[in-house]
Amino acid sequence: MKKKNLNYSREHIAYLKKIKKKKVIVIAARVLILALILGIWELCAQLEVIDPFITSSPSRVAITIGDLYKNGTLFYHIGITLMETLIGFAIAVIVGYAVAIALWASETVRKVLEPYIVVINSLPKIALGPLIIIWIGTGYSAIIFMTVIVAIIVCIMNMLSGFIAVDKTKLLLMKSMGAGRATTLRKLVIPASVPALINTLKVALGLAWIGSVMGEYIVSKAGLGYLIVYGGQVLQLDLVMTSTFILCVLAGGMYGIITLIEKKISK
Repeated sequence: MKKKNLNYSREHIAYLKKIKKKKVIVIAARVLILALILGIWELCAQLEVIDPFITSSPSRVAITIGDLYKNGTLFYHIGITLMETLIGFAIAVIVGYAVAIALWASETVRKVLEPYIVVINSLPKIALGPLIIIWIGTGYSAIIFMTVIVAIIVCIMNMLSGFIAVDKTKLLLMKSMGAGRATTLRKLVIPASVPALINTLKVALGLAWIGSVMGEYIVSKAGLGYLIVYGGQVLQLDLVMTSTFILCVLAGGMYGIITLIEKKISK
């Protein structure tokens, strides 16, 4: 490490140390905030400032996680919801990206279809639940379909905005050099819209979790959404809070993966 530092000026080394210090501060602040929230939650429950039967507590959540692990259902329910979310997320992003490219390629088609896309996005997806059951059935495919329709429109609109926002001067330069539509897309538009893609992944991730859990609310016999519904029906609110907590952990983990991908791409 000392040999590598010889290639940098003292100012640059100080700058790098400052960046690392900021990263450590950010991570420490995140951990501290989480610990503070859990600590206040547990303390209020123990002192009965809040009713632990209604709000549960971190200790009761931990006990419930242990019970689910002991009876062998913890990773089963996690796996079901994770599978539905990942498949729906992948389909929404891939199809949404492809549709956004098609709309970018044809301004006429974009102007014709854009109002319909906005209207479809405004529809309350939960209201389509009974129709989805009739069309697709009551299996995993119905939940995955719900995940896709919740996330796909946002993927289309975000990516289309990213494509359209590409520097017009650069587009004119490509055109003056004789580049066709496909070459411009491949050489300029797609690379320039990578930040938009990363933002789309982050937004679509949250919507995918909403869609999968929403689908499990409507039709499911397994999954974290099912546990939330079941816990609410039998008044096992510890199970409801535990399932919600696990969802937060999974969503945070997937967000972390996307952040790592963003860092690698930015380098």
